[in-house]
Amino acid sequence: MPSRSLRFALAAILLLAAGCANGRRSPSGFRLPSGDTERGKLAFVKNDCQTCHEVSGTDLPKPTAKPPVPVLLGGDIDIYKTDGYLVTSIINPSHQIVRGPKELLTVGFESRMPSRASDMTVQELADIVEFLQAHYVARRPLMNSGYY
Repeated sequence: MPSRSLRFALAAILLLAAGCANGRRSPSGFRLPSGDTERGKLAFVKNDCQTCHEVSGTDLPKPTAKPPVPVLLGGDIDIYKTDGYLVTSIINPSHQIVRGPKELLTVGFESRMPSRASDMTVQELADIVEFLQAHYVARRPLMNSGYY
């Protein structure tokens, strides 16, 4: 018979695992309204996102930013990007800057990407997230472990 502390530890692990998401939607609290991929593509272009970002699997024009921004959106990923991660990246891009050459990603200690917190509606944000999510393919859709 396992010890009481071992049983408690196992129960705690099971409860924590039950609260983990297996995909892009968070199980606790954060939810966007439903988005639309076509409207998202239009909002992506309206907000000039394509001038810096390429989206895998789309017919958008190639980015024109100089120097180029080495951040490809969409394509194969190891773990789902959560809706919350994408929203945070759009409205507060300096919160977590992706790995890469700092001189191409930052100005000083801030992201080169301007915040879009006051530039778009919540519906546009939801539509852009839906558009981006439609272009990610998780190679190994395992449990989320935070921001990826």
